[in-house]
Amino acid sequence: MLKINNATKSFAGIVAVDGCSFEIKEGTISALIGPNGAGKTTLFNCISRIYPIDSGEIIYKDHRLDLMPTHKIARLGIGRSFQITRTLDHLSVTENLVLHTAGGIGSHLLLPGVTKENRIKADEIMEFLGISALADMDMGSLSFGQKKLLDLGTVLMADPELILLDEPAAGVNLRLLEDIIDKLVTLKNQGRTILLIEHNMDLVMEISDEVIVMSAGMVIASGQPTEIQKNAEVLEAYLGNNA
Repeated sequence: MLKINNATKSFAGIVAVDGCSFEIKEGTISALIGPNGAGKTTLFNCISRIYPIDSGEIIYKDHRLDLMPTHKIARLGIGRSFQITRTLDHLSVTENLVLHTAGGIGSHLLLPGVTKENRIKADEIMEFLGISALADMDMGSLSFGQKKLLDLGTVLMADPELILLDEPAAGVNLRLLEDIIDKLVTLKNQGRTILLIEHNMDLVMEISDEVIVMSAGMVIASGQPTEIQKNAEVLEAYLGNNA
């Protein structure tokens, strides 16, 4: 479904993504892991065309994403979240959801005009996430973890087939973590494809079909979770000489 072929991205001569190649299969959950500064979020930004790559290819269902503008990428059925939640604290949960729809990568483009269909979709997403009781609450009154859950909701407003999530479990408590795991597995069972950046290894090992490991801008390993846990190069990247 998604193919990264020898993608490279540099900033002022510093290589952030260095010849990365991997493939994400349809209907799976894949995790992109690695130490801080490995290039994971930069690669996400390249996939969503926030950053143009210097060389290589990024292909989604035979479409060259690296040659397309951001708004057209979103219309192909790709949704994305960000490390920092993007919500309007003075608006209600429902209002935040209905203001996010297809048209901008990650479904974070605010559009004028809210339709009845938008509101119905928002109600469906809140029910799916188990947060219907929060519908009329201002976003500013929600916990950080609840905002992270709503961030997933804003992505789902565009009904994407491929979901890119940047640290969906960061900063959430155990109960919300279990909720997020449950929702991600449900989305996979619905036929969606998920690629997530995550530092919570318990989550990664529990739900991932494949794990891709980056270090210093390069993909150093990929495989099933049990294979990655035993990979000496991965242990070296995380633990250094203590591996």
